[in-house]
Amino acid sequence: MSDKKIFVYGAGISGQGVSEVLAERGDKVILYNDDKKELDPAWLKGFATRGGQYVCGEDPEPYLEQCHLFIISPGIPFTTETVKKARALDMEIIAEAEQASRMYKGHWCAVTGSNGKTTTTTLLGEMLATLPVKTTVAGNIGFALSKELQDLDENSWVAAELSSFQLEGTTSLAPDVACIVNITPDHFERHGDMAGYVAAKSKIFAFQTPDDILILNADDPVSSGLGKNARSRVIYFSTKKVLPEGGYIEDGWFVLNVDGKKEQICRVSDLQIFGAHNEQDVLAACLSAFFAGVTPENMARVLKAFKGVEHRLEYVTTIHGVKYYNDSKATNTDSAIKALEAFKDGHVILLAGGHDKMTGLDDLMETIKAKTDALILLGEARHRFYEAARAHGVQNIIMIDGSFEDAVRRAYNIAKAPQVVLLSPACSSYDMFANFPERGRVFKQIVNDLAKEAEA
Repeated sequence: MSDKKIFVYGAGISGQGVSEVLAERGDKVILYNDDKKELDPAWLKGFATRGGQYVCGEDPEPYLEQCHLFIISPGIPFTTETVKKARALDMEIIAEAEQASRMYKGHWCAVTGSNGKTTTTTLLGEMLATLPVKTTVAGNIGFALSKELQDLDENSWVAAELSSFQLEGTTSLAPDVACIVNITPDHFERHGDMAGYVAAKSKIFAFQTPDDILILNADDPVSSGLGKNARSRVIYFSTKKVLPEGGYIEDGWFVLNVDGKKEQICRVSDLQIFGAHNEQDVLAACLSAFFAGVTPENMARVLKAFKGVEHRLEYVTTIHGVKYYNDSKATNTDSAIKALEAFKDGHVILLAGGHDKMTGLDDLMETIKAKTDALILLGEARHRFYEAARAHGVQNIIMIDGSFEDAVRRAYNIAKAPQVVLLSPACSSYDMFANFPERGRVFKQIVNDLAKEAEA
């Protein structure tokens, strides 16, 4: 084995996970973080015992010079000074997901998309679990891919949720089945513009062969057009039309029609989750599972039992006839639009705002105008959102300059049945919270506290 070391950049979940796996297999690893960061002492002790080295807050160059491979964590952009120094040394720079793919010898079902990828991946994971082999769910949905895949064999299947951040640094990852649920504007703060974002998403199929499968949304103009660039076999799904081949809805049934064989999976009305966006997630998951060998019967069983993903249009409770929904996972405008459209009768008290991704707001504000009785704005984005809402004629806009709890309590004070209160921020959470799950959990705690106060 070479005396050269592997440089892992970023000491978060992905960085720690891949460092641990590499050290366990005998590689010499330097885990580096730009800023001072305290890690769990027990973890650090185990890492050091295996020959690993943790460095933070120092000049990276002396450490980079000892290394032949640079693995970047998904949360770190490729524009940092540390990455520039690695490029100057002509180092190979890859994503943690790429390293995972080099070590894992089993089968992949990989899912990406601007919205719905977590629901699709979760459903797919439950469907794959019906196969008589080892399976797991990994990627953007949980722990480091490297860590999740290390104990799987060559016959196993993984349902992997891959974000644009994870895909950006892949150079050979080629899933057996790749699925793009949709692509709408997001993460311009990282990728620069729509072209950069689409290019990152497209990495999910860039290295596939003609033996692999690419599943695309026929109803989504951006992702459906990518099929012409694929070397793999392209299969489409649609919630709006019956296709000559692929997945679609017909006479109230989810249908798969592939290689001349047509299968009804279950009725749309059998689902426990609601919203048209969930129907596309179901078709994407079913098609992906089909090519992994899951039977239609097992797909149907999973779909009928599925109650949804936490923080995605999640019902919290009802207070004085008003239902409260946690959609903290709506970190972009398209996701918030889909959430609002799920409430066919409107009458929504919407909580929106947070860390602004600087994407366009026109479509969101038109939907807000049609669906809401009140718009409560909070966080860093509130001023830009307020100006856009005013420009589109949105009525009853409430600005909250205080805390997140102040905003939730304001919604509670004005909401009357049959209105619903919906947290669907259309922004990331970093101005107030560590991530969207924390934001969602805090929202649920505040709402449940209000329910107790209402009973007192």
